[in-house]
Amino acid sequence: MKYLMIHFYFLVSLFVCNHSYSQDISFEAKASKNSLGINERLRIDFTMNQNGDNFNPPNFSNFTVIGGPNQSVSTSWVNGKKTFSKTFTYFLSPQKKGLLRIGQASIEIDGEIYKTIPIEIKVSEAVDKPRDPNSPEYLIDENLHLVTEISNNTPYLNQGITVLYKLYFRSPLQISDARESDSPKFKDFWSHQIKIPQLKVERGNYKGIDYNVVVWRKTVLYPQKTGELILDPLTLSLMIDIPSKRTDFFGNRVYEQASRSISSGKKVIKVKNLPETGKPSSFSGAVGKFDFNVSVNKDALKASESFQVKVKVSGLGNLKLFNLPNIVVPNTLEVYEPERDEKIKIILKGMQGSTEDNYTIVPKFKGKYPLSPISFSYFDPELERYFDLKSQPLSVDVYEGPVSSSNLTITGQDVNSQANILNNDQTFRFIKLESNLESISRESFLGSKVFYLLMASPFIILLLIFLIWRNSIKKSSNIENLRQREANKLSRKFLGEAKKKLGDKNNFYDSLELALYNYLKARLKIKNLDYTKEKIKEVLIGKNISEKEIDIFIQVIKNCEIARFSPTTDVKMKSDFDKALTIMSTIDKKL
Repeated sequence: MKYLMIHFYFLVSLFVCNHSYSQDISFEAKASKNSLGINERLRIDFTMNQNGDNFNPPNFSNFTVIGGPNQSVSTSWVNGKKTFSKTFTYFLSPQKKGLLRIGQASIEIDGEIYKTIPIEIKVSEAVDKPRDPNSPEYLIDENLHLVTEISNNTPYLNQGITVLYKLYFRSPLQISDARESDSPKFKDFWSHQIKIPQLKVERGNYKGIDYNVVVWRKTVLYPQKTGELILDPLTLSLMIDIPSKRTDFFGNRVYEQASRSISSGKKVIKVKNLPETGKPSSFSGAVGKFDFNVSVNKDALKASESFQVKVKVSGLGNLKLFNLPNIVVPNTLEVYEPERDEKIKIILKGMQGSTEDNYTIVPKFKGKYPLSPISFSYFDPELERYFDLKSQPLSVDVYEGPVSSSNLTITGQDVNSQANILNNDQTFRFIKLESNLESISRESFLGSKVFYLLMASPFIILLLIFLIWRNSIKKSSNIENLRQREANKLSRKFLGEAKKKLGDKNNFYDSLELALYNYLKARLKIKNLDYTKEKIKEVLIGKNISEKEIDIFIQVIKNCEIARFSPTTDVKMKSDFDKALTIMSTIDKKL
């Protein structure tokens, strides 16, 4: 009985503790001030005393988020009791005057949703900022700026623009540490970040005042959509050394450290549509300044030899974002899929270089083959007009080889002449032109060549049947080799398609995965049902492939699988493509 009572009291105390524990959960919002001028900034903290998930901030309508969210966590023990605090901090700037409302934030803690109480902020006329030169707020606001510089705020669709993020600061501030806390996503833009090997402090001018300036980020953008597009802000978390009012023993000013989040703010890009007036039918989206050329490497050759036709576009513009025109050749020429060759570097002005398609063509018959001119058109955003460029007419002379009937030119006179000949033959049809005479010394059928040939025919037929049967057996035994050769062809085909589709994430990784799959099928004889990473690793180990090389191969396969569901860049796609080529070449050498 005593044991039951103790057990009962234990359960009751445990329930009470859990109940009080759940009641102790708090999630609240605190503003640094409830009233401010329209030129001032507001800090708001969302604090919880237990860790939670799925934090959802309010939409901050009528405010501009200039910093955050910054997250801080603290844990302490006081008199043996653990206290926990987690805070999400935002820095806001009001957009208009009046009584503005900050809505509810929510968080999920232990499976339950908790919400903050809405806060009302009174925004009045602009107030005079503190003029105390020793005030930290004054020093930071006056001497520190994160600026977004855009080369063109109203570009055309697919016209390249440059975005520079510059951090301006001046004495007496000193920056001891800086990192990105929030990076822009560049939605609806093709983007490329130009690498900065090392951040350098240079001298610059901002609003007529000399500053130290650091170019933090360089980005080239090509808008893929018309209308107003938003550039998300870049936010930096800084550790700043600020002079205090105190001095050391020698009379030098003592510096104090302060943390500050600074944001570049959102920017709006107004993208114009390309004009419809004057748009050529051959226009495929090229925007910039380009040259166009079509050339052949041979103008005379024999049948069954090959020659190359190169279609090349060079210049400055969106070289990765349009298709080259197809060549036009006679049907009697065998044309293979073109190989794309890109020599493009991305500078501050945009994509510069050349892109070309190389066609391999094999003529089958003798003759002179014309290559019709083709057109390439582009839009020049500076001159605001279209240009339509045409290639020069070319021809290839196949001077030796079989003659196709389509290459014979028949005139009307030739046709009539042939018809007359046919009529003359029919006119003398009553005259027997061939005799049907038999030799007087005609030999008997028995013992003749025909007789012996007929006698041997059954054996000849049996021999042919045997040879056909043996050949079919041989073909059946080689069916696996045929499949492997076909898989090898498909591997090269899909690898070529992947190269052409760099920049098109889904199609690129689909083609690259198919290339790897067919490569494994061709080189390692891995069947469809065995296409697993474990089986691949087992087979590669058996072929004396190193663990490092196996890991690279499997990692490329994994990248193909997850790329459809995660964002990626052209640089990542190019890296995966190069890795695939390198590892396939390495395996080939070891097999």
